[in-house]
Amino acid sequence: MDEVDVPSYFLCPISQEIMRDPVTVSSGITYDRESIERWISSSKNTSTCPVTRQPLSSDTDLIPNHSLRRLIQAWCTLNASKGIERIPTPKLPVDKAQIIKLLNEGNALQHQMRCLQSLRSIANENERNRRCLESAGAVEFLATIVANEDSSSSNDEEALYILYRLQISEAGLKKLIIRRSNGEDFIETLMRVLQHGTYPSRAYAALLLKSMFEVCDPIYLMALRVEHFAQIVNVLRDQISKQASKASLQIMVEICHWTRNRIKAVEAGAVSVLIEILLETTTEKRDSEMVLVVLDQLCGCAEGRAELLGHGAGIAVVSKKILRVSHLATERGVRILSSISRFYPTSFVLQEMLQVGVVSKLCLVLQVDCSLITKEKAKEMLKLHSRVWKNSSCIPVHLLSSYPSS
Repeated sequence: MDEVDVPSYFLCPISQEIMRDPVTVSSGITYDRESIERWISSSKNTSTCPVTRQPLSSDTDLIPNHSLRRLIQAWCTLNASKGIERIPTPKLPVDKAQIIKLLNEGNALQHQMRCLQSLRSIANENERNRRCLESAGAVEFLATIVANEDSSSSNDEEALYILYRLQISEAGLKKLIIRRSNGEDFIETLMRVLQHGTYPSRAYAALLLKSMFEVCDPIYLMALRVEHFAQIVNVLRDQISKQASKASLQIMVEICHWTRNRIKAVEAGAVSVLIEILLETTTEKRDSEMVLVVLDQLCGCAEGRAELLGHGAGIAVVSKKILRVSHLATERGVRILSSISRFYPTSFVLQEMLQVGVVSKLCLVLQVDCSLITKEKAKEMLKLHSRVWKNSSCIPVHLLSSYPSS
């Protein structure tokens, strides 16, 4: 695209981009609708106009500036040969009354799918529409559909997608957490979806659970049952989608702070599934980090350590990730191996660590750029088991010089 001088009054004062839907606020300043709505909805900016600093309320009228929009469109047309695309005439913004009418129509089963498709279209349009949907009661409407065990799988998928797409506010998520239908809260409903739903429904349920657990009362999280952990682990095992797997890993990081939850996760088969993820060559850096964080948490209990040790590739794959992924992965990997060697200092375990290269890796950790805590942890392990490890032929000669003295 050729260089084009854009008239300054075509630019939004907030984003400094050409306005697609110019609107004027009570202070007389014109902004792009999306930018000023984002400004107003931000809790720290609700009180003032960005330019004049005059008071603005969150429900201030945004008056479309049709004259300016037509000027911008005409200018775009005149400069089309220079690569400027014409800005389309914006749709009239949806209002709360329209949404409430749509939700009422959706209460009739024969109109439900059509209603859901309309809600999807509205939600996908912009942030303003999503906030309007939430304030009009769409979250409650959609949650009711998901909670209804007689609802069709296609309706469930659509409702769950829209709930995820809404990016529900913290207050809305907390309200959803305590919502009850047919004797179960909405987290129980989502757990049921994880167990029996279609792959798309399970993926959206996992994404919603991640958001809900982030604002959930710790007492609730500590009361989760083994079967809840099993459903989250199954999402990881089934590899439903990258997003769902990432969300499930983030959930595991969030809920495995407490020892009682670590034991439940182990009982649900988490350790073997996490190791299998590490064994995959396509595992992304961030996913590897989260897997190692969770494994480190699970190795904080005896059951977790026993499961990792019982997996034929457990020690080897953790060792392999050290110094290959990131500083965080190295730190967590060393911590995991430290837990294993401290609680299981048997000849069999120590020899396995030698054979799969753990000891060589620890010597290398002392030579490279790692955190002081990680180096100290590695040095402590090497010193503790020096009688078995130090004179082994498994350690390359060039690394023996870094082996700490007892």
